[in-house]
Amino acid sequence: MTSSDKLLIGILGNASSGKTYTWNTLFGREVRTGKNLRRLYFNETDYVNVFLVSRSPGKRRQAVSSILGKSRPDIVLCSLQYQHSLLDTLKFFRQNAYLMYIQWLNPGYADSNEVPLFYDLEMINRILSDTAFLSVRNGKKSAEPRTEDILDFLYGWAGRRGLIRKKGQTTHH
Repeated sequence: MTSSDKLLIGILGNASSGKTYTWNTLFGREVRTGKNLRRLYFNETDYVNVFLVSRSPGKRRQAVSSILGKSRPDIVLCSLQYQHSLLDTLKFFRQNAYLMYIQWLNPGYADSNEVPLFYDLEMINRILSDTAFLSVRNGKKSAEPRTEDILDFLYGWAGRRGLIRKKGQTTHH
C-alpha cells in the first residue's frame, strides 16, 4: 500500500475557527462524528464513503486511533485543533499511510485579528515534512469556496482509485 491509498482531509484551526461549519456546509446539513462510514455526495448520484471526525481528537481529549477503533477507512474527514496534541494525530495518519490534504482556517472565524499563526508549534513544517497538501483559507469568509475545493480534490483522488459509487448501485468487496 502506498501513501496515496488512504486519504485524510483535515480542517485545521483554533477553537471556533469554522471547522464544524465547514463539514456542515460540505454535507449540506448538520453532521457529527459517527461510528460508521457515511456517504458524501458530489452530485445527485455520485458519492464516496467517508468517516467523519467532526470534533477534533484534541478537543475530545481522545486519540484518533480510539475514535476510529480498528477500522482504517479509505477516506477520513477530521477536524484538527491547532494545539500540541495535533502532533499525535498527524503521526497516527502518517504511520497508517494516509495522504494528507489539509485546509488551515487561518485566520479562523472567531480569531480576534487577521494575523495568521504561521510559526506556532512548527505545524506547517511538520505537516509538509511528508506527502501532504496544505491550503490556507480565511475562516471569516464563506465556506462554499473551500468546500468546493475539498470536493474537487476528493473527486479526482477517489475517481482514480475507483472509490466513487452511484446511488442505488450495489457494491461487492
